[in-house]
Amino acid sequence: MPEQIKEQTKELKVDDIKAAAEEKGCPVQKALYFVNEFLAGPMCGRCFPCMMGSYEARIRLQNLVEGRGSDADVLALGRIAADMVEASFCKKGKDTGRFILDWIATGVYKEHAEGHCPDMQCQALIEYRIIPGKCISCGACKNACKFLAIHGEQGKSYKSGYLPFEIRQLRCTRCGECIKVCPTGAVVLVAAKASEPVGV
Repeated sequence: MPEQIKEQTKELKVDDIKAAAEEKGCPVQKALYFVNEFLAGPMCGRCFPCMMGSYEARIRLQNLVEGRGSDADVLALGRIAADMVEASFCKKGKDTGRFILDWIATGVYKEHAEGHCPDMQCQALIEYRIIPGKCISCGACKNACKFLAIHGEQGKSYKSGYLPFEIRQLRCTRCGECIKVCPTGAVVLVAAKASEPVGV
């Protein structure tokens, strides 16, 4: 009886993990969260496909979220997840494999491997940029940035040739404070690999 209660608790935890994962905006982050929490809790480690598959899946998903992903990661995730569904001894491992597989068909993993997060959630794959034509050089974005990532000079009516505002991408933490304070919508969120902001 104690073993049965313990198993039911683990099953409930898997459901809780899935519910929490669904709250993430990006499907790849959903899958990464699910796998991380599964490894930290319900995984029993009794079968090789589930145990090793989960650890390898975490590495591949981290690569995609952190902008280091490739087509090889996507192919590996498909193989790992399919093996988990087919060969895991328990429902927990099979459910984890299915959760990973569910998103492969949507093509979102491949998009991440190509350097694009459709939901604009993965920090390594997005950038904040300032559209020069919309910027009025008010300096609100620079004042709001706690990380000194924005440089430029506030415009003055009697002065010309001042330095336009730009965001230093290596300093930017993607916190979004600049976009909140810009009165003209000049600060935009774009894919990091985009040559120009979308919609400009």
